[in-house]
Amino acid sequence: MEINVLNIKGQETGRKVTLNDAIFGIEPNDHVLYLDVKQYLADQRQGTHKSKERSEHAGSTRKLIRQKGSGGARRGDINSPVLVGGGRVFGPKPRDYRFKLNKKVKQLARKSALTYKAQEGAILVVEDFTMDAPKTKEFIDITKNLKVDGKKVLLLTAENNKNVYLSARNLQRTEVMEASMLNAYKVLNADVLVMTENSLKAIDGILNK
Repeated sequence: MEINVLNIKGQETGRKVTLNDAIFGIEPNDHVLYLDVKQYLADQRQGTHKSKERSEHAGSTRKLIRQKGSGGARRGDINSPVLVGGGRVFGPKPRDYRFKLNKKVKQLARKSALTYKAQEGAILVVEDFTMDAPKTKEFIDITKNLKVDGKKVLLLTAENNKNVYLSARNLQRTEVMEASMLNAYKVLNADVLVMTENSLKAIDGILNK
């Protein structure tokens, strides 16, 4: 598939790039995509949830009523889970949600996500650009020129471009990411994938290993 290369003014440069069919034209694997997205979201979880059990509550350990003769249930101290303010039975405990995926599985997931974007026609390629200083207004003008303003945009750069990153950081629906950090969740979550020419070359090198 060939795509026209645009400049940051939204104009065609007269050049075209070819999307590698081994990356952007495969048969997508939905199950692998599910696993990769699940792993990414699991990695974001802090796992610090915690509720107090009976033994962890601060309260008197005095037995509230006698064991027999009351006609009611046997009841221990005030920290009993059956009482309001008591401990919780089988409550959440801190845990690590992370799990491992094989490298080839993750690569297939990224290729599948990129293939879906290519099939949807949701990929734009722009010539490499930089910014002299962080300017959010200038970045907004670029999105307007590319006709992607108002959409969820994922901009891929070949390397860390601090001024471009800072210019887009305050925009709620826009994210700038290095090609080496690409993952299936970010690709699928974006409405439009905007790639610089060098980032496209970087992805070819990363996913063709």
